Amino acid sequence: MLRQESAASYQELSEEVEHGAEHPEPVEEGEVDDDQEDTSSAILPVLDSESGTSSPSVRFSKTCLKNVFSVILLFIYLLLMAVAVFLVYQTITDFREKLKHPVMSVSYKEVPLYDAPGIALYPGKAQLLSCKHHYYDHIPPLINPGQPGEIECTTQRINYTDPFTNQTMKHALIVQGPRDVKKRELVFLQFHLNETDQDFSAINYLLFSSFQEFLNSPDKGEFMKDCESSYSSWKFSGGFRTWIKMSLVKTKEDGSETVEFKQETSVVNYIDQRHKPASDQLFFVVFEWKDPFIQKVQDIVTANPWNMIALLCGIFLALFKAADFAKLSVKWMIKIRKRHLKRRSQAMNHIS
Repeated sequence: MLRQESAASYQELSEEVEHGAEHPEPVEEGEVDDDQEDTSSAILPVLDSESGTSSPSVRFSKTCLKNVFSVILLFIYLLLMAVAVFLVYQTITDFREKLKHPVMSVSYKEVPLYDAPGIALYPGKAQLLSCKHHYYDHIPPLINPGQPGEIECTTQRINYTDPFTNQTMKHALIVQGPRDVKKRELVFLQFHLNETDQDFSAINYLLFSSFQEFLNSPDKGEFMKDCESSYSSWKFSGGFRTWIKMSLVKTKEDGSETVEFKQETSVVNYIDQRHKPASDQLFFVVFEWKDPFIQKVQDIVTANPWNMIALLCGIFLALFKAADFAKLSVKWMIKIRKRHLKRRSQAMNHIS
């Protein structure tokens, strides 16, 4: 009997266990959430203690350094942009100043022959006695000084009104000057003045660039008036032998070319041994080229527009590059800031 009762109870217990395993009892949701929160609360401190205190701080320090470095670079490029703008202003100002104040350039051109200049003499009451071309600075002694001699020069007389008064009539003797500078050609002229009512006796003269232009001019009077207005006039005195060495200067300015003469004059006293009245006066003058070099003077603008354009292109390219870099730096900073805020919000959501 005891065995049968024990067997019946064992069978009932086993049936209850099997019935419990096949049909488990439902568990409430609040209980499961509490268990998960407990497990998460148990796990989170471990994660915070291992990585939360080190990784976010390191990441924040790197981001901060990058931001600071970007700001420094931005200020540097802004400074460079300011320097570039100043250089542009300074370059344009210098270019304008150089255009207003060109540099005078002097060059020398060697020629074997000159274009024969014109010698305009105003002898007044003096008389031309002789005119000859000599070479190699050799002037033979005068045989009959004060007496008419040979006139071998090409001469022409012309009358025209004074360009400054338009009332006084001027009488000019035009003589062809020397040409051959290699042979040191010179022109020797002798004048005689029988009487004068002045204490000092002198003959005026002026030099112009081309005797051939004078011959080819249709109105020689107007040509001489223009020459007298453009060229300077000089004097040589009586009782002396005046040696004049000429040099030619061509000046080119504002597209127009002007010609002028420079002179080196030496005067030697003439010892007159003739038996003559005291009122008689002799004039001797020599015209010769100083050297075979024509001096050319012209304005040169030292500012090269191509160099300025290249410099401005480089400066503007640097400005655009700096602006592009600043734009990218600002975008990168905004992107880093947004990423940092996104990660921070994600971390707060995860913690919450």
